[in-house]
Amino acid sequence: MTTRIVVADQGEARFYNLERFDAPLQPVGKLTDPKAHLHDRDLKSDRPGRVFDRAPTEGRRRGSVAHHSTGGERSPRKHEAKLFANRIAEELEASARSGHFDRLIVMAGPAFLGLLRTAFPPGLKSIIAAEVPKDLIHEPESAIRSHLSRELLQGGGHRLT
Repeated sequence: MTTRIVVADQGEARFYNLERFDAPLQPVGKLTDPKAHLHDRDLKSDRPGRVFDRAPTEGRRRGSVAHHSTGGERSPRKHEAKLFANRIAEELEASARSGHFDRLIVMAGPAFLGLLRTAFPPGLKSIIAAEVPKDLIHEPESAIRSHLSRELLQGGGHRLT
C-alpha cells in the first residue's frame, strides 16, 4: 500500500511516496506558485472600488455624503492561495486516479489546510489517512518523518488536528 504525503503552504507543495514505515520518503514531485510571495498591490493594479452613501448622515448638509472603499475581505493573495490549493487538489486527484497511491497524508499550516480541505473532491477526501496542521514546507525530511507514526501508516486512520 502506497501512501502519498503532501507537505504544502500557499506557495509550494512537495509530494512524497512512502511504501513502508521504515522506508525512506521518496520525492515524487513539487508544485510552486510564484505569485504567492507577491504583495496585494503587485497582484492588483488599481485601488478598491468606492461606495458613496445615498442618504446624508444626520447633522450633515444634504450634498455631503460619506464614501469609503469596498472589498477588504477579497484579498488577491487569498484568492491566489485558493487557486494554488485547487492546483494541488487536481494534481493529487490525477495521481490517485492513475493508481500512484492508495492513501493520503496532508501536512500544511492550519489556514492553508482549510483551503485544501475545501479544494479536495469527495474521492480524495475518502482516502485521507491523516491531516497534520503544521507548516513543514521549509523543514528537512527528518521533521516530516517525526510527525508520522507507525500506526498511522499501517492504516490507523488518525486525524492529527
